[in-house]
Amino acid sequence: MKLGVFTVLYQNLPFEEMLDKLCEMGVEAVELGTGNYPGNSHCNPDELLENPEKLKRFQAALISRGLTISGLSCHGNLLHPNKMVAKKAHDVWRKTVLLAERLEVPVINGFSGCPGDHPGAKNPNWVTCSWPPEYTEILDWQWNEVVIPYWKEEVKFAESHGIHQIALEMHPGFVVYNPETLLKLREHAGPSIGTNFDPSHLIWQGINPVEAIKKLGREEAIFHFHAKDTYLDQANISVNGVLDTKHYSDTLNRSWTFRSVGYGQNEKVWKDMVSALRAVGYDYVISIEHEDMLASLDEGLSKAISLLKGAQFKEQLTEMWWA
Repeated sequence: MKLGVFTVLYQNLPFEEMLDKLCEMGVEAVELGTGNYPGNSHCNPDELLENPEKLKRFQAALISRGLTISGLSCHGNLLHPNKMVAKKAHDVWRKTVLLAERLEVPVINGFSGCPGDHPGAKNPNWVTCSWPPEYTEILDWQWNEVVIPYWKEEVKFAESHGIHQIALEMHPGFVVYNPETLLKLREHAGPSIGTNFDPSHLIWQGINPVEAIKKLGREEAIFHFHAKDTYLDQANISVNGVLDTKHYSDTLNRSWTFRSVGYGQNEKVWKDMVSALRAVGYDYVISIEHEDMLASLDEGLSKAISLLKGAQFKEQLTEMWWA
């Protein structure tokens, strides 16, 4: 396994300065945003696809530092009912596919998207319950008329450009938000649909990340891994439950909060996750995503790197000598 970082936390640093900083911290891989929610400050598809010399310099900057790109990330709502919003996200996704082909990056990370509740809707509608019955009708329409047809077509596009690992992050607010919905889309759109497994979004839903890794790993559906943690405030949960719309900065009153690795779940939980990844055959990158209101960028990332370096396995498995 390699240790990587989703570089958006240092989006204000120039590309090569950011690479030098991460190298000094012991990072081996970078996950680069190409637009939509992550922005494209370090990896602009328009600039790189249209300028071969710039693309060469971009690649040389990584190679000279011994870094690899774990994935290109273009998280956005490609199914947004606002056609202009959806087209913008869709265009970024397609350019990301073309850039991944050019850079020989095997994985593209993103979201499944979320439609509205009918063709004329203005905003997305994330359905979370089956009653009253119109919610089930909305869900059926979303999946059968929008989600499945869209991703069937985009899988074909990606595969035609040599991309066979579309890693959708299971994120509440989008139609794919847990293992069941991920595997539902995979069943309909094909095995090029998998996950960018981010435990932080699963933990607050009450999902055991180790069991989720085992479930998806058996299906060979884990293409990328985000190391991001979530703290559960049991006092607030005991009163208000886990559904929480308060701003992320309201840490004292929220039911859960994103934290640096080790500050939500303890080290044993993270070692269990790394071991589960090993058990299901995942031997790719653990990419740290830093979103912590209580830690600076440098300190929060440094603590995550330190914990994960102690948890990850670097050597190949040897033959069992004791049995």
